Amino acid sequence: MEKENVNKIIRILEKEYPESKTSLVFQNPFQLLIATILSAQTTDKLVNKITPILFEKFKSPYDFASSPVEEIEKIISSVNFYKNKAKNIKNLCEILVKQYNGKVPDKVEELIKLPGVARKTANVVVSQAFGKSEGIVVDTHVKRVSQRLGLTKNTEPSKIEQDLMKIIPKKNWIDFPFRLILHGRNVCKAKNPECLKCVIKNFCNFFKENNK
Repeated sequence: MEKENVNKIIRILEKEYPESKTSLVFQNPFQLLIATILSAQTTDKLVNKITPILFEKFKSPYDFASSPVEEIEKIISSVNFYKNKAKNIKNLCEILVKQYNGKVPDKVEELIKLPGVARKTANVVVSQAFGKSEGIVVDTHVKRVSQRLGLTKNTEPSKIEQDLMKIIPKKNWIDFPFRLILHGRNVCKAKNPECLKCVIKNFCNFFKENNK
């Protein structure tokens, strides 16, 4: 896609979705890290119901690290893959305590070394908690909308991220994916996308192919 059209898409989405940030509720980088891990294949809405209870009981990495994994499981049991997530959270907190003095690192390359932290999670934490643009968040909505627009032909999140980083100006790396997420939730849905009400349909390969 031409650079001029990419910039037009960015401007239109800025106007359509002025609020562009994660919908996960958090007070500090650590809370966002845990919430983002919990949100994998689970809705942000459900995670936001659970985290106040979770952080009331476990206030810091030290609390998680020193508690039995079963206690974490009990609180997060309504999220998908809760046993695996509880184990990763406990292990991650043990590492934060031993290696980072209980602090969450502010670099993607450090975060992805932690258990249960993929690049998407690391990008969310670094951009939303620290305001740093080291990469672009690629979730299921970003993947789908990017492919439909023709911004990428790849299917692997890491390759999609690389494609987007080449064409999206760095100053937009933090906000742009969250606008795509909102657009994917509200309009460009996986099933039955509402193409006719889409504000960027004129730039969309999917729209052109399906509305001849």
